[in-house]
This record gives sequence, C-alpha cells and structure tokens, in this order.
Amino acid sequence: MSQEPSIHTWPGSYYINSEKRWASGVLSLSRTTLRFISEQKQESLMSLKLSRIMEIKMESSSIIFSALTVLEQGNLKHWFGSLRPCRNVVYHVLEHFWRERLLSPSEPQGAEAPLSKGQELIGLISGTQRRLEDTGKVLNHQGEQFDNMIQGLDKIESDLTVADKLLSELECPSWWPFGKMPWRSHQEAKSEAAAKAACTKGSGKGQKVIVSIPAIVFRDGNTGNMKPGSLTLLVSSLEVREANGQLLHCFEKEEVDDIHVFNPYEISIRQRFIGKPDICFRLLSARMTEALSVLEMQYKKKVEVTRDYAAFRSSSATTPESPESGGNVWAAGHGQDTEVPVEVPAGELTQLQLQVLQPTVTEAEAQELKQMLQQLKNLALEAETELERQDEALDVLSCSTDHATMNINRHTRRMRKLL
Repeated sequence: MSQEPSIHTWPGSYYINSEKRWASGVLSLSRTTLRFISEQKQESLMSLKLSRIMEIKMESSSIIFSALTVLEQGNLKHWFGSLRPCRNVVYHVLEHFWRERLLSPSEPQGAEAPLSKGQELIGLISGTQRRLEDTGKVLNHQGEQFDNMIQGLDKIESDLTVADKLLSELECPSWWPFGKMPWRSHQEAKSEAAAKAACTKGSGKGQKVIVSIPAIVFRDGNTGNMKPGSLTLLVSSLEVREANGQLLHCFEKEEVDDIHVFNPYEISIRQRFIGKPDICFRLLSARMTEALSVLEMQYKKKVEVTRDYAAFRSSSATTPESPESGGNVWAAGHGQDTEVPVEVPAGELTQLQLQVLQPTVTEAEAQELKQMLQQLKNLALEAETELERQDEALDVLSCSTDHATMNINRHTRRMRKLL
C-alpha cells in the first residue's frame, strides 16, 4: 500500500523509549495515520493508525517542559516535544481529525475489517444522497429568492399603477389652470423611496444554513493561532466562527474574491481591499469535502485548486473511492486502505473458490440499496419539478421586469414634461 499524502506536518522531536533518547524529525498527519519521520535517516520511527488512538493530551515531565502525548491501544504512550509552531496548534489539529474519524459513520471501527461490496455500495449511494440533498437545499433557497423577487415586482407594478393615476391628474387637473405643481417633487421622492423599499424587502430573507462543519480556524500567515471553530455556508454568505459560536467574520457572497483549495481538508477564503490589508481565513477540517461540493456550486469562478492538491489527486488514482466521497471530485485522497492481492498457491484454491461462491451483496443490503435508490429517484424528481417551476418563475420575472422598465421609462418622460 502506498503511503498516504500528508494533510499537515510539524517539525519536532520524538522520544524513543527503547533507546531512552529524543530524536528530531517531522510529525506527519494523513487521513488515517500519524507518523514521525526522523530527520537524519529519513526513516519512520513511529506509525500509528488514528483508529488505534485512545487519548491525546498535553503534558509536561521532568525530561522536557511541555510535550504532547498520544496513548495507543495496549497502554503504549508516545511522547512528542519541541513542536513548531507550538504544542497547542498540533493538539487542536490532531484531536479534530481523531474525533471526526471516530464519529464518522462510514469509517470501520476497531479492527481493520474490510467493507463488503454491499456496504461499499450503500456508502457510495449515501454520499450521493447527501450531495443531492445539499443541492436540493440550494434549489429550495433559490426558489424562495425568486418568489421574493416576484412579490417585489408585483409591489412595484402596483406602485406604478398609482403613479400613473397621479400623473394623469397632474397632466390634466380639473381645478388647476396652469401646467406645474411646485410641491410635487417631495411626493416623488417619497414614491421613489417606497419603490426601493419594495425592491429590497425580500433581500434579507432566506438566510438559512446549507452546511455547517467543525474546523480548525486561523488567519492566513498566523499558524501559531490555530483554534477550533466552524465554517457555516448560507445562501448568500460564509460565516467563520469560534468554537463558542462567536462570529469571527462574515463573507458576503459578492465580497469573496477567491477560495484556494490546498487539499481535500484545507482551504483559504480571501476578501481583498484597496488601501488596507486583505481579510483571509484558512480552515482545516476532516469534513471539508461536505463544504467543497457546495462551494464549487456557489462560487464556481472563484474556486482555485493549488499545486499542493496534485499529491492527493495522484493518491486517489491508485485507491478506490470511499463511501464518504459519493463519487465527488473533491474526495481525492479519501481512498480506503486496501492490500494488493497476492498469488494463491494451487493447493489453496478451494478456500478461494468458497470466497467467490459467497454472495457479494446480502438480502438485507439489497433491500437497503433498493430503498436508498428509491429515495434518490424521489429526490431527483423533486429537483426536476423545482427546476421547471423556477424556469417558469424566471420567465415571469423577465416579462415583469421588461414591463416595469417600460412603465418607468414612460412615467419618467411624463414627469420631465411636467417639470
């Protein structure tokens, strides 16, 4: 099995218990494994599956002032010291990925038991279903915005009808023998303000959460201040929050200038300014693929994949898709641990034949797959119905906008004649 690409690395030292000494090197975190590579010989001094970790703590001892300890199954403790940029940063990142792996429903727990074909199919369809549900939420919010726009245009049409009656009275008043009304300008200003309010009345609505994921948050360039937080994707904005829910920054949709994707777990969001520093947050999350699929749909031209992503793309080419990926292009590097099959001696073909004769999908798994496929079909039909409804709404919006523009231009000409 080829070594997985690293999500993050930190220079530091590792205590070799058998030799009673500290060795300098690099602590490396991948999707499933924690490794320490020695600096001198470039060999792996420690390789530990995240699923075997029992506890991660920050401790101190008489040997070194501050250290990070990782407790493995079997009460084997690993000590790490002199971590850069600091021990707290490494602790927050390791604990985040370790806990997310334990809580992930698609990850096998305990022993490294391979998933059956039926389980792999269920996981694959489950990931696709989640992506389709996210798309359905976006379509639903988009439909609500269209409805608010139509209501606003209806209000504008109503105001234009009133304006038409008032202009008609001004043009041919029964009690005024002259051609101008000097106090009309104040009323016109009030009408314009009311029209603007009608246009923007529904703009603040629809701020519902599409996806919210836990993440390690820090300002770009300030890796020493990594701390737990969250990324929340709304219909027209992005929110970066601390673990206690305090808002760090809200990126409005039109204010986001670029989103850089470094790997399937790490992105940066930037808002540029003229004459003052840019606002850029970097986020690291084990569940980043859930947000990336939505970001790709909402910010197509602003999402940019960096060169660092190439290592994860190459690793995904040699490993099958995991259940959590759902066939998503952003799930590169999410392949499961597999072993290359070896040659079977001629005398052991009987056991191999027995394995082949076993069904790859059980009856229960087939029933679950049937139900999930039916749900996918219903979701797809609902999405199709909503898209057709929105197409009709777009036609109504286009016609109403053209009609309102024509009436506004006509009323403008009439008012200029009255002035």
